[in-house]
Amino acid sequence: MGAFEGTISEGCIWGWNILIFVTTGSRKFQFDRLIRELDRLAESGEVTEPIFAQIAETKYLPHSIGYKRYLSPEEFSEYQDKADLIITHAGTGALIGALKKGKQVIAVPRFKRFGEHSDDHQLQVAQALKEEGYLRVVLNIKNLGKAIKLAYDKPIIKKYDKPSRVVPMIEEQIDKWFR
Repeated sequence: MGAFEGTISEGCIWGWNILIFVTTGSRKFQFDRLIRELDRLAESGEVTEPIFAQIAETKYLPHSIGYKRYLSPEEFSEYQDKADLIITHAGTGALIGALKKGKQVIAVPRFKRFGEHSDDHQLQVAQALKEEGYLRVVLNIKNLGKAIKLAYDKPIIKKYDKPSRVVPMIEEQIDKWFR
């Protein structure tokens, strides 16, 4: 696999079944900790499945995994569809989107202390979904390899099928305005 931006998505990956898709979100914050560890796991052979990452503003550029800074919504959806496992920051939209597609999900919350976000709210989101039995959470990045192995050896069976509350909330608000 090449590590040059764009090479993977235009060349190799679209023809393969991507086994691990990684998303760091699209905010202004870096997520070097996650991408660096995935690169190390791939380079060392601890993880042998193909990995493709959407890295956004991450400053560290990987050498052993495919990546692209940003994906169009269509590309993002296609990568999610092809993935067996999605490793993602713990933003609500990224987590729920992956779970609704029936994927194995590992959440790696961004932390303020590492300059990855302005606060630690992603920890609460990830923990809540973990406690409900929908996904795995990695807090110590050195445990990521173990979590990946566990996702393949003992997949989570519980499926996320909760309806979205967004549409009902909007409809409720519109009803209030026009009563």
